Amino acid sequence: MAGERQSGREPTAPGHENEPRTGPFLRTRTAVPALPPTFLRRGRLSRRLDDGLDTPLTLVSGAAGAGKTLLVADWAARTGRPVAWLTNDAGHQGGGTFWAYLLQALRGAGEPVPPEVGAPACGDRVDPMFPSRLAGALCERDQPVVVVLDEYDRVTDPEIAAQLEFVLRHAGPGLRLFLVTRNEPRLPLHRYRASGQLTEIRNADLAFTPDEAAALLELHGLRLARHATLGLVEHTRGWAAGLRLCALAARDSPDPERYLKEFEAGHSAVADFLLAEVLDRQGPGIRGLLLRVSVLDDFRPELADALTGRRDAESALAGLRRQNAFVEYLGDVSYRLHPLFAEILRAHLRERLPGLEAELHRRAAVWLRRHGRLTEALRHGAAADDWEFTAGALLGDLAVGQLFTGLRSADLSALFARMPATATTPAAELVRAARGLARSDLEGGLAHLRHAERALTADAPAATRMCGALLQALAARLTGSPERAATAAGTAGKLLGELPEGLLDEHPEVVALLRAHVGCALLWAGRLDEARAELAAVAGGDERAATAPAREDALGHLALIDYLDGRPSAAESRALAATAVRRRFSLPGRSGSGIALVVLAAVAVERDELDRAEALLDVPDGGEQAVRDPVCAGARAATTARLLLARGRARAAFDALRRPVPGVTVSPWLEAHRAVLTAAAHQAAGDRGAACALLRRVPPGPPMCAVEAAGVQFAAGFPEAALRRLDALPARGDPGPAVRVRAALLRARAADAAGDAVAARRLVGHAVREARRERLRRPLLDTGPWVRPLLAPAPAPPPAAPVVPDLSPREREVLSGVARLMSYEEIGADLFISVNTVKTHLKSAYRKLSVNRRSDAVRRARELHLL
Repeated sequence: MAGERQSGREPTAPGHENEPRTGPFLRTRTAVPALPPTFLRRGRLSRRLDDGLDTPLTLVSGAAGAGKTLLVADWAARTGRPVAWLTNDAGHQGGGTFWAYLLQALRGAGEPVPPEVGAPACGDRVDPMFPSRLAGALCERDQPVVVVLDEYDRVTDPEIAAQLEFVLRHAGPGLRLFLVTRNEPRLPLHRYRASGQLTEIRNADLAFTPDEAAALLELHGLRLARHATLGLVEHTRGWAAGLRLCALAARDSPDPERYLKEFEAGHSAVADFLLAEVLDRQGPGIRGLLLRVSVLDDFRPELADALTGRRDAESALAGLRRQNAFVEYLGDVSYRLHPLFAEILRAHLRERLPGLEAELHRRAAVWLRRHGRLTEALRHGAAADDWEFTAGALLGDLAVGQLFTGLRSADLSALFARMPATATTPAAELVRAARGLARSDLEGGLAHLRHAERALTADAPAATRMCGALLQALAARLTGSPERAATAAGTAGKLLGELPEGLLDEHPEVVALLRAHVGCALLWAGRLDEARAELAAVAGGDERAATAPAREDALGHLALIDYLDGRPSAAESRALAATAVRRRFSLPGRSGSGIALVVLAAVAVERDELDRAEALLDVPDGGEQAVRDPVCAGARAATTARLLLARGRARAAFDALRRPVPGVTVSPWLEAHRAVLTAAAHQAAGDRGAACALLRRVPPGPPMCAVEAAGVQFAAGFPEAALRRLDALPARGDPGPAVRVRAALLRARAADAAGDAVAARRLVGHAVREARRERLRRPLLDTGPWVRPLLAPAPAPPPAAPVVPDLSPREREVLSGVARLMSYEEIGADLFISVNTVKTHLKSAYRKLSVNRRSDAVRRARELHLL
């Protein structure tokens, strides 16, 4: 008796040493669960369980309803070897009860342990030596015992975990332990993992793939379209119970696909399951935390603390993650809820705590903005229906430019489309103006901008006023108002020093867009040098992705200036650089003004690549996202007219030129181009009088217009007026190649008409060489058939009479001897002179005949009839 007391074991009745005093056994706890008819066997996971037979420990860990138990039950029924199964109890379970049930599971599987191992004497504890005896007995087995502990997360006694780990460690190859659990077991998993002795199937592994989900739905009698199945998998994240419950509900619907699309998780069997299995199993504090963070997408513990007033969210969330309680860890101390769980929690929040959801969104918006997460702050501000905060945050953080950059414009536009008419603050009106101008709603955008101007006061935040200046510059560009652009630029310049430090560096697109808009307004007004300076500053400025749309825009308009200067190759180079910016930063394919494509089309017309020009002009303008400024519209109209004239369609060219291009001020370069092209169309239609009348009223414009007007005048039969127009071109500056080619051809035509064929040919040759470098064909085609004879090579002059060298008689005699193949000695003897004298005469003949050898000297002398 004393020995028994010292061993810690209570005395047992003789003959009943292996009978535990734990009450009657429940057979359901040691039976492998039955599988439902709709169970889907997943081979990829079964093979992972097969791998577990080679490692001491296998962990199957996942959320409630993830399909853990059925997966392992199916595998156990098919593995072909005995499996001891134990489902742990939800109530209090002492060490004695746990080990007694485990021994019972081994006996039920036909794997009893030797009697000397003993058995627990009571439900609360076991003999301290029991784990050692059990481990020793298992270690001596020839074949390992397979033990499955289902719902192991219900085992909360740390002493049981320590005893189990002891048995597992010392049983050696005699035990293969499979733990099925919702949370992390209190076992040194890191040690087993590092030594390769752990097989793991985690929550992510248990998620159904789209193909598995489709097969599961078919077992429930549902055949859905692929997109519907993918949507359901995305919504449930492949969660097994969610898929099954959705399938059961949908199968009773007359339109299962529509039911699943409009499925309201908050009022369904799925909600009942998650609320009962997850939320209600938590304490009041954790329940409150989960309900409040359900309004967030992904979040950090600090934000959760801000919403709940707690200070322990980090540890609480980490605990929920370990429990697989539908809280996912995203890395960098950031979490999110399973989307289906979050949806159910939000519905529960509205029912239990009405009115709190909006306040939670408001708190989240303020915290997120303070921590530099503006995008999420705006979303939560809108969800809280706090538009004063939301519009103010967009402008106050100088982020209004994102409505125009194409990077987030669609999302922001959709978000502020929900802003009600009751929001009438200056910030709200500015955002409405920005949204309207970004969507090519010029009338609506300008109306809201006027309302904002009237309401915006001098004490408004500097960032808000800077956003107003940006919108004023855009309005100036869209309306062709250089004075308004200058005012906007001046306002922005004064505000630069008032902005919070670092804000402009975070949003470089604001200044880039503003300067691009000002440059375009100046370009419309014909102030090309000023426009070039503004646009070049943007094109060569900050190269971050945020400024890419402005840089593309600036490069495209610089290309137009090059074209107006008569420099097609330079224009093409800049236009291609603009399209390269678009490709590099993957800008939306149909946003922006499209000016680069118009310039490329204009260059293609100059090179007589008419099909390419037409294809470039036919590219859609981008719909609502297009920037419909008068510069691009005017350039497109002029280029279209040039293309039609090149194709011989004068009447269609008239129609293209008649389309109005509205602007507050008149664009001198556009008016000049339209007048010249209209005159050319009249000339092509045979109406010389109308052409000349128009040309007399051509306003001052770029040199390209002047030289083209001179060409039309010459063709109409007024060469003197044409030459006077050429002579009036500014002497300073460097006219572009296209200007020089056309001017040279006109002067050549005048010289040819005056009978000066040499001057005409020289000028045509100069024009052809210049045109070849620029690949220009249109100027040569437009000049008419008179130029063709001058394009042929000039006839070569008659060959000049050869100059006969003056050989002395003695040199001729020596050369004659050489022709007869005589040696130096024979020649000397024949002429009674020395050999050296022969050589001297021969060298003199070489020099006069410009040769170096005897044979060449003889040949040359014969050609000149000297021999």
